Amino acid sequence: MKNASPAGVSDRLDIRIAEKSFERVEGGRTCVLRDLAFSLEPGSFTCLIGPSGSGKTTTLRILLGLDTDFVGSVALPGHDARIAAVFQEPRLLPWRTVEQNVRLALPDGVTPDLDGLFDALGLSDVRDNFPGELSLGLARRVALARAFAIDPDVLLLDEPFVSLDEATAQRLRGLLETLWLKRGVTVLMVTHNLREAARLADRLVLMAGQPAHIVGEEEIDLARGARDRDAVEARLNRIMQRHPETVRI
Repeated sequence: MKNASPAGVSDRLDIRIAEKSFERVEGGRTCVLRDLAFSLEPGSFTCLIGPSGSGKTTTLRILLGLDTDFVGSVALPGHDARIAAVFQEPRLLPWRTVEQNVRLALPDGVTPDLDGLFDALGLSDVRDNFPGELSLGLARRVALARAFAIDPDVLLLDEPFVSLDEATAQRLRGLLETLWLKRGVTVLMVTHNLREAARLADRLVLMAGQPAHIVGEEEIDLARGARDRDAVEARLNRIMQRHPETVRI
């Protein structure tokens, strides 16, 4: 079974999933993950990429401690590591305002000034609104604000921009990148959108197979200021040639 422990002075997050399986309705078990192992360096931005159903969200659930029925270990970066998550759905309480939803993530008695965070995410004018009054794009910004409000050491993102129009998704990617660069948080984002991953990440961890396992890693060593369309497309084409079964643009 799993073993969770602090990662020590390295502040690195280590994931070692030897096996993860689910019980089948008709009996027996189906293995969905096997020999999945990778590490996250402090302050890095990593994207976990693979086809739908390859176990990416299951991996995040294991990291969050929401699924403990696996063989392997997760070593967290220190005893007091703060881990935040943003899911595909914003998951806001409809009877609470934007600011109240964000503050719900804070420990009791902690009341930081959120003005700078709301300004950075373009939420200052809607902080007293209720979720039902927000567009999906604004609701996703609130979910990001809630995650960053706790000043996390590790941020886990489960396809946070899926189903958004491209213009809105692009704005939110830019906001996420700005906050990441400013705060130095370690990010792991699940996506099947290779272009999105190359736009944001330092490294891609590629999953495929049944059961899913890591089939390769790709470093995105383009400088942030050099990630124009042509440079990104050239890098994507090389990755697609090496891993055509794993990723799509």
